[in-house]
Amino acid sequence: MPTFEYSRWDGSEKFTPQSADQIFDQFSQYLMDYGEDMLSELEHLEESHPDVVEMLIKQGYLEKDRDGTFMITPKGMRRVENKALEELFDVRNKDKLGRHDTEFRGAGQTLHEESKPYEFGDPVSNLNMHETLKNAMYRSANGLRGSNVDGRRSSESLSQPSTLNPQLNITEEDLVVHDTEYQTSCATVVLLDMSGSMMRYGKFAGAKRVALALQALVRSRYQSDFLQFVGFYTYASPMTEKQLLYSAPKPVSMYDPMVRLKINLDNPPGFVPEHFTNIHAGLQFARRILHRQPAQNKQIIVITDGEPTAHVEGRNVMLIYPPAEKTAKITLAEAKRCADEGLHVASFALIEDYFYMGLVNFVEQLARVTGGVSATCNAQDMGNLVINSFVGGRRMRRTM
Repeated sequence: MPTFEYSRWDGSEKFTPQSADQIFDQFSQYLMDYGEDMLSELEHLEESHPDVVEMLIKQGYLEKDRDGTFMITPKGMRRVENKALEELFDVRNKDKLGRHDTEFRGAGQTLHEESKPYEFGDPVSNLNMHETLKNAMYRSANGLRGSNVDGRRSSESLSQPSTLNPQLNITEEDLVVHDTEYQTSCATVVLLDMSGSMMRYGKFAGAKRVALALQALVRSRYQSDFLQFVGFYTYASPMTEKQLLYSAPKPVSMYDPMVRLKINLDNPPGFVPEHFTNIHAGLQFARRILHRQPAQNKQIIVITDGEPTAHVEGRNVMLIYPPAEKTAKITLAEAKRCADEGLHVASFALIEDYFYMGLVNFVEQLARVTGGVSATCNAQDMGNLVINSFVGGRRMRRTM
């Protein structure tokens, strides 16, 4: 237990109240764990400490609608995402995270230090005028058309005196363009487990923090990428950035040691337990989303803490616990279909409280049937693995 020492305050140290940034950062930590429920707590905070809430509103982190409901503003969202990304930087080597090149042509950045001879199709906006004019002058002075088209003057031409032609003609052979680091765009769907067990040991908060950091990374460094979050539980549903921040695992609503339920999607019963793990539905959702994306690289990142306990059969959702071999086979078949359509699949198993052999075996099977990757980790180490997988998955161009 920590020990504390108390003494009379003599006034020598000035009291400094917390800033709005610090208060919002603390509040966002609770949002990671408990999601949207924390917004209702702001009403109680407003009653007891109205000045604190007013400060957060004035600083643009919170807003209040006509019904008195609090919401996180876009400015607040950006701060949460950027803080999550900063925390990843704290535990990673900074030189390993950044823009990554590819051998294929695409949207890129100009590198002004290096140049290359012009090739048909190179953008004229990347023209290196200095080297181009120098090539034209050397060729005109020496009468050697195209002798130094790579932008470097030979030692022989440097030693020869020359008289420049006052009428300089530039040919295609003289053209030099700035070399470019080309990058491919990528479409990524992150499947986030929202089953009841994700509430334990901070697993969901850790997964959500990594997802928000990934959003900040894409916005700052890979603006041409497409990124979509999908939560899977008994069902699967897409989430916006704000919905992701507000999200929380589905509470466990039944404790039967054995469950065999069929839920009709067209006519569901009044009560449906939502805390099951339907990776199958998540993969189906991801495949349909990515099918509509024009990006060359497409990938699915799965973050889960349990074997699948639900799958889809026609218009029915089957809930089966303990995990059944049938559910695993149907889920793996959908993963194989994703891979056959050119989607890279990476799966991460969160193991916090015990070594769950069944889960490890399942994610390893996922890797085998898809030709993708799998890893077992805890919530604290997950960020490094997921970011590396995201960056690695967008490097190679795939043909459908």
